[in-house]
Amino acid sequence: MGATGTGSAPRPEGRPAPADTSTGPPADARARPSAAVRRLDAHSLRGLAHPLRMQLLDVLRVDGPSNSTRLAERVGESTGTVSWHLRRLAHHGFIEEDPGHTSRRERWWRAPSRTEVVDTAELGGDAASRAAVASCLEELLRWSFGRVSRYLREEWPRRWRAAATVSEWTELRLTPEQLADLTRELAEVVERRLPAPGAEPPPGALPVVVQLQAFPRTPGEAAE
Repeated sequence: MGATGTGSAPRPEGRPAPADTSTGPPADARARPSAAVRRLDAHSLRGLAHPLRMQLLDVLRVDGPSNSTRLAERVGESTGTVSWHLRRLAHHGFIEEDPGHTSRRERWWRAPSRTEVVDTAELGGDAASRAAVASCLEELLRWSFGRVSRYLREEWPRRWRAAATVSEWTELRLTPEQLADLTRELAEVVERRLPAPGAEPPPGALPVVVQLQAFPRTPGEAAE
């Protein structure tokens, strides 16, 4: 399966695709410095596959460093619950303490700037492993779908509605090599829009989520 991500969900990737693809903004992880790419194993993936943890990680990535009190107010949970989930995220390497905020009373956390990749081909060596990995990735994809659902129900100015899209193409007939080329090319297009480190966004810019899904479908498969 394929997908991308420097967003709140890691990027699942498959073979033989020569470039990474995911459930957050698309990016070619192999074009990034190795230090900026983290490949997740099944244990780490299970550590993220919780709705509140994904929400907390998303807030830290979009809004920047914060502490458990502020995050609890943002997500509508108790400070104790948020603190516990933040520690689990840190344990699995998804967040780290922010050195820019020092406080003896409360930790500040930040999300490292990097791409996180899940290689589904390597993690799914047998039926039990595939089922475990699939369950984790399904939770991540539910979170990604929830983002789209929330956007559709929110009030947005007409110009933002006109600029956004939720699209699907079903007429493609591709070989594995062609599908790999397609996912790489789409990722490169989005990658060119990623801001340089420290760059200020242009006036009127808002955080934008790009989700791409590209996968084969069994011929004759009934629509659900």
